[in-house]
Amino acid sequence: MTIRIGTSEKGGTFNRQGEALAAVLRPAHEVDIYTVEGSSVGSAFMLHEDRLDFGFSASNWVGRARRGDEPFKEPIAIRMAAPANVGPMFFVVRADSDLHTIDDMKGRRVSVNILESGMYQHTRTIFGILGISFDSFEPVHMGFEEGAEALIDGRIDAQWQCPIPNPVMTDLANRCDIRVLDYGPGQLDRVIQQAGFYRLAVMKAGCLRGVAQDSEQVGVLNVITTHERVPEETVRSVIGCMVKNAEVLGRAEELYAGLAELFDEMKRDGVQGFEPDGVPFHPGAVAAYRDAGLLA
Repeated sequence: MTIRIGTSEKGGTFNRQGEALAAVLRPAHEVDIYTVEGSSVGSAFMLHEDRLDFGFSASNWVGRARRGDEPFKEPIAIRMAAPANVGPMFFVVRADSDLHTIDDMKGRRVSVNILESGMYQHTRTIFGILGISFDSFEPVHMGFEEGAEALIDGRIDAQWQCPIPNPVMTDLANRCDIRVLDYGPGQLDRVIQQAGFYRLAVMKAGCLRGVAQDSEQVGVLNVITTHERVPEETVRSVIGCMVKNAEVLGRAEELYAGLAELFDEMKRDGVQGFEPDGVPFHPGAVAAYRDAGLLA
């Protein structure tokens, strides 16, 4: 059986993670990697259509897929397979900007990514919780590369960036003096508490040129999903291999650097923190975690 894994565009976060996972699976499995348009949403649709066995997703989409909420037209029997990473999402500005906090963006031109993207939906969620109206600033819909060029040129005042490490942000920081915006008192706690699928993520000083001190940001838990129809032994084998090779994956791909710690968290606290919106783990994944001693 060929394992079909849905990722993102070539070179994107999920694509890099998918290729690294495929490398540790291939000694025992045939693996096909698919680049999926609208990665999180697109992968859920393809799982539903039996065109994938596994898909990478930001955790905020998983519950929506299971319930059949927009943009999904009907419930999808999606199941959790594994955590992938927690990455900080953030607004970046030029170092000479007079913007310092999220609230300072009112009245400014801000790139919030393209309308169809999951990253744009994050801004809607975060600003909705904070009571920041999209009428209070000028949202600009650009992809990451286009937005980075616009920030360098001064055509926008701030850009919403996806979790690091990512090559667009690294290139931007190397070409332009940048800063990261902070949240105001209590704002970050409010977002994490109310959304449920976000976590605290810390951008460490020196993680990018221009990040001079630790910065607390909204972290999104990225996950690997599957479908209830996928055979239990298939999921057990794939996830078992992933757990066994967590350290190997962390050395091969920096996006997996914290994977072993996420599995340690599962062992310590159970699976509840990794079942966004109550979407349960596939029985094959549960069996793999028991095999590895992560669950009783």
